[in-house]
Amino acid sequence: MESDNPTKKRMPHSPTFRARAGDITDEFAQQIGYTFAQWLAERNGTTPDRLSVAIGCDPRPSGRRIKAALSRGITAADADVFDCGLCTTPAMFSATLPTALSAQAAVMVTGSHFGAETNGFKFLLPEGHITPEETAGLIERARNAVVPDRLVKKTDLMRAYEDSLKATMRALLKDDALKPLLGLRVVVDAQHGAGGFFERVLDDLGVDTRGSYGLEPTGLFPEGGPDPDSPASLKRLSEAVLEQEADLGVLFDPDCDRVSIVDRDGRVLDRNRLIALVAAILLEEEPGATIVTDSVTSSGLNQFITEWGGIHYRYKHGHLNVIDEAIRLNAEGIDCPLAIETSGHAAFRDNSFQDDGTYLAMRLICEAFDRKREGLTLTSLIDELREPRESVELRMSLTGSDLSESSWDVIQTVLSHTLEDRSWRLAPDNREGVRILFNLEDGIDNAWFLMRMSLNDPVVVLNAESDIEGGLKAILTELDDVLKAQDAMELDIRPLEKLLETL
Repeated sequence: MESDNPTKKRMPHSPTFRARAGDITDEFAQQIGYTFAQWLAERNGTTPDRLSVAIGCDPRPSGRRIKAALSRGITAADADVFDCGLCTTPAMFSATLPTALSAQAAVMVTGSHFGAETNGFKFLLPEGHITPEETAGLIERARNAVVPDRLVKKTDLMRAYEDSLKATMRALLKDDALKPLLGLRVVVDAQHGAGGFFERVLDDLGVDTRGSYGLEPTGLFPEGGPDPDSPASLKRLSEAVLEQEADLGVLFDPDCDRVSIVDRDGRVLDRNRLIALVAAILLEEEPGATIVTDSVTSSGLNQFITEWGGIHYRYKHGHLNVIDEAIRLNAEGIDCPLAIETSGHAAFRDNSFQDDGTYLAMRLICEAFDRKREGLTLTSLIDELREPRESVELRMSLTGSDLSESSWDVIQTVLSHTLEDRSWRLAPDNREGVRILFNLEDGIDNAWFLMRMSLNDPVVVLNAESDIEGGLKAILTELDDVLKAQDAMELDIRPLEKLLETL
């Protein structure tokens, strides 16, 4: 969630700080850099002069200014700076690894999928993002920092990162040929963010990338913003894939930690489709593995993963929650190669559980090529995925002063009704909010709804799906009746009632 004032204390829900670019003054960016270097030294039990921090930015107009001020702050604390220029978030993470710069940390200046008027900071360590609480503490601590000046070392990280991607793809293909992907056609849309380099990587490997667009890093994003879930952007990519008769379309957000995929028929591979596709690829390699997802995935996906011999582990919404849980499960000896969220955030164990849209795109491109050589399509892997007939997501505002108590009252109301109505069954793998299953028209678990507290906003999010026509109206009418019966409930249910009028 964006902040109106960059020096105002934020609720610790997100590991990323974002604000209006004009509100991130040079002074404040220097304070952030200075404070981060001091915090990092304290965390690592050393002094700033023994540390190096890599910094980079996406191409939005304010990025270079903010990055320059950030670097002055870091060097003022006596830490060294690798100024990597225009970069992606996955590349910045790689700068903390021994295979790249071995920096003790990295800071990516990016507004992520928000518009060009927004910017911010992602703080990265070798083990991943810093926590939301640590981010909030840094912002608060930076308010009063006094910053002197030092020098900055410029570094061409992206060239080395491109080379590492090409080496990784050759390893995935088990082919050391100069152009191992000859015969594959892919359309890339970088949305004028930092991902234009990926077209060059594919071209070097032999991919036909004709028809690609949005490659210049101008920071002038498409109308409506550069969210990779944007219907307008996906429609444009689908049309380009069909026009070019391409095998795949790839759409990056500005810093490349998220990606959207379009298949050869112009169909968007998102949410449950994307998770099922990646799960199938990994379960062919590692039968019996556990796939960690967020809480809003469908019953059909659970059935698909199970039938492929895997274990579907639903966890909390939020990509860092999913990633952290996958790391925890592996530490306990559970084979868990993937953490993936319906938003498209994906982290693979063989990529250090980095939140990396570029790596996800690489895996799918390599799989598409292998299957094309066998006369198959990439999406034939998910032919058996059962998709819902109806689905919806809506947000209902909490009206009480104590958001935690208000949201808990909502959850308790639903839980209490499950004790009174045996047709409402609590999902056995419920780990966030409350997920209720229904058997409609003699089916089994063919409709459900999930209510959970938003990570960032004072709202309860409702997701619901049905495998039969009219199922949503049936189950949500029951939910509406239950909620309306609670006079003291501090929840605005008008969005639900408005939805029911349309069903």
